[in-house]
Amino acid sequence: MGTLVIVVFVIGYLCIAFEHPLKVNKTASAILTGVLCWTFFILSEPSASVTDSQHYQEFIHHLKIEKGEDKVAALSELTLFKEYILTQLGSHLDAIAQILFFLMGAMTIVELVDAHHGFKFITDRIRTKSPKKLLWIVCWVTFFLSAVLDNLTTTIVMVSLIRKLIGNKEMRLFFAGMIVIAANAGGAWTPIGDVTTTMLWIGGQITTGNIMVTLFLPSVVCMLVPLIVLNFTLKGTLGDQHEHQTKNHDAEVRSGKLMLVLGVGALIFVPFFKTFTHLPPYVGMLLGLGVLWVVSELINPELDEAVKKNYTAAGALSRIDVPSVLFFLGILLAVGALESMQVLHHAAVWLDKTIGDQRIIVTLIGLLSSVVDNVPLVAASMGMYSMDVYYTDHMVWEFLAYCAGTGGSILVIGSAAGVAAMGMEKIDFIWYVKKISLWALLGYFAGAIVYLIIQPYLAVHPPH
Repeated sequence: MGTLVIVVFVIGYLCIAFEHPLKVNKTASAILTGVLCWTFFILSEPSASVTDSQHYQEFIHHLKIEKGEDKVAALSELTLFKEYILTQLGSHLDAIAQILFFLMGAMTIVELVDAHHGFKFITDRIRTKSPKKLLWIVCWVTFFLSAVLDNLTTTIVMVSLIRKLIGNKEMRLFFAGMIVIAANAGGAWTPIGDVTTTMLWIGGQITTGNIMVTLFLPSVVCMLVPLIVLNFTLKGTLGDQHEHQTKNHDAEVRSGKLMLVLGVGALIFVPFFKTFTHLPPYVGMLLGLGVLWVVSELINPELDEAVKKNYTAAGALSRIDVPSVLFFLGILLAVGALESMQVLHHAAVWLDKTIGDQRIIVTLIGLLSSVVDNVPLVAASMGMYSMDVYYTDHMVWEFLAYCAGTGGSILVIGSAAGVAAMGMEKIDFIWYVKKISLWALLGYFAGAIVYLIIQPYLAVHPPH
């Protein structure tokens, strides 16, 4: 059954990749893949690869404490195995739900600002008609904004902005692709910019100051290489700029600046909220959404209720891209099944035994993160390498933060930022492979080489 689950995952992945030729929406393929992976997993017989794992042994230990050793001893191996799978499913669903609520909150805030024409205050100040000049502006803003917020939120904001600036659909796709690369590169060099860097930061593998110093230049190079290539190859015009009109009464809405400030403030507030309260990021995002919701209900009291709904969070919620949210659900469920089956862990151990050189292994992990979600890959690596040997700010952890953070840009479904952009702009998987993947790959390797060159000069010595 384990092999069958892997086969289902590969077939599902191919269905997502060839969405347009098959004429089957990628969300449907992702949901089916996620559900089938868990279904075949729970119908399988207990396997040594799972039952011998540390996670399984910890589960049995906690179960004995909860139910008593005698009751656990009376249960069959198959019953315990299925109990473990259900526990794992619940654990993964908990983590996935946090991502989905975070995503829905961010998308709703952006939609709410957009409804009040808040972004118009920014787009009106960007006068350039040159696609190349605009591309540089957008990429640098994305890079630094991603470091302050995170790559997912930044992608949602920046893709919403380019919709206001670029009427040419094909041109907008190139910009969206570069936003994904810039957001992932920008998120890799700060502890709050990417979920995998945050994991390493919370786990004590990296420190704030050191990771920002060591990964800034590699991250910049990772973005600059594809940006410079596109600067010479990009052809076409921006097209007509279309300002979205929400029925009528736009002249009556005077709250654009207020909602823009509150919206951006709510997004920037999230990492600070997490740092001070230690609550998950989605709680801070929902807090920000709640504040904007209240404000949206109270402003413009003179508007008719039917019209006013377009400018409230309730109206914004009805406009967010729900299929993209469900696509996340399906993909992360499928990857969660592979992780629970120890497939990713065994792959990491096999790489360690076969190759041995951590620099090559971490580079391959980054490439693999373009296919499989980088969160379980980093989690497996954190469990594979002991901090007794690989101390805080060791090269392995720094390089892992860079590779796992930027490697997802190589394929459009390799990162949360890519999936968000894919859903918002309906980016075709094959189009991204043909037009963006090669340049993203070159940027990835260029940044990795820069890191390996400068690392000896910035290396942190082991504690005595």
